[in-house]
Amino acid sequence: MKHMTQRFDWKRWIPPLVLLALFLLLVVRLNQVDKVPLVSREGQTFEKGVVTEILQDNLQPNGTRVGEQVVRVRMTSGELEGQEIETTSSAGFLFGAPCTVGMRVVVMQSVAGDTVVSSVYSQDREFQIICFVLLYLLALCLIGGWQGAKGALSLIFTFVCIIWVYLPMVYRGWSPFWSAVLVCAVTAVVSMWLLGGATRKTLVATGGTVAGVVMAGLFASFFSFSTGVTGWNVSDIESLMSLWSTSGIQVGGLLFSGLLISALGAMMDVGMSIASAMAEIQAQTPDITRRELFRAGMRVGRDMMGTDSNTLILAFAGGSVSILVLDYAYDLPWLQIINSNNIAISIMQGLSGSFGVILSVPATVLLAALLYTLPSRKATTDIAADAQ
Repeated sequence: MKHMTQRFDWKRWIPPLVLLALFLLLVVRLNQVDKVPLVSREGQTFEKGVVTEILQDNLQPNGTRVGEQVVRVRMTSGELEGQEIETTSSAGFLFGAPCTVGMRVVVMQSVAGDTVVSSVYSQDREFQIICFVLLYLLALCLIGGWQGAKGALSLIFTFVCIIWVYLPMVYRGWSPFWSAVLVCAVTAVVSMWLLGGATRKTLVATGGTVAGVVMAGLFASFFSFSTGVTGWNVSDIESLMSLWSTSGIQVGGLLFSGLLISALGAMMDVGMSIASAMAEIQAQTPDITRRELFRAGMRVGRDMMGTDSNTLILAFAGGSVSILVLDYAYDLPWLQIINSNNIAISIMQGLSGSFGVILSVPATVLLAALLYTLPSRKATTDIAADAQ
């Protein structure tokens, strides 16, 4: 027991704890912002309930639903908790729900004295979503072991950075592009540190990841300049314009910042894989020269390019399937399709992200070749520990 206590070095945890405290202070400070109300929601709340009776159904003989259902719902939250109310549920695809007895629903309601105006907003999916998230984290921890648990922590940290750091920064009027670069850099540093510790391998993987993210942003900016496609050409620009006019949000940069965040995962994968492979090569052949190590790293990187370069293109293509099906069904001419804003944006996102993945390979390999071959005995010892 005494031996274990002596081996545990508290000093190594002081810098991470200090940085964590500063990060939490930043999160609290960024989220102290008063949002400008875009629509009036005074008196309107979203509450949970359970359908107890179908008073009037809208199911047609052919199986479709037309109009509204009239249902009785027992409220389980809000001012009317424990009471039963009569409300409606529309047959729309975006709002409402095909109610059945026992279904948990979310009710949009306004209460003013004895007057209640309400309607079913959607099926209550909160519990199922939380269960699926927990199931994913559990599988990650059980199959991945300690590394999987650290990966789960990394995922949670990334989520926190996007929701409570990136979004408040953008809302305050900061550049979405550079806010995304900062968030990606911080996320990469923390994720790599959790997975690899404070080693040269972590430094190499982080440097390659950040380089790839920046390259993807620069390529997207060049694509935008050349084609005239900007963040103002997105399909929901009408709604975003209200944010620009009321809060000063730089709407034009949202498209490119979203690209960087989408490409981060693939670039982290490339960076860590190459850094680990080159660390293993160096550990097995400590007398390898810098040039030989660079060539070996490039051979590893070229093998990864073949698959990783397709990852983001296929991801963005998959997200555009609805648009592609509509274009195919309407038999639109080639010039109309290739020059439409939606198709151009999808092409820009896929190519720019893949371009960043490709360029992150030589950046990671070069950084690894420089750091792993430092002429010091301690460096060789560290590299052998990195490869373990």
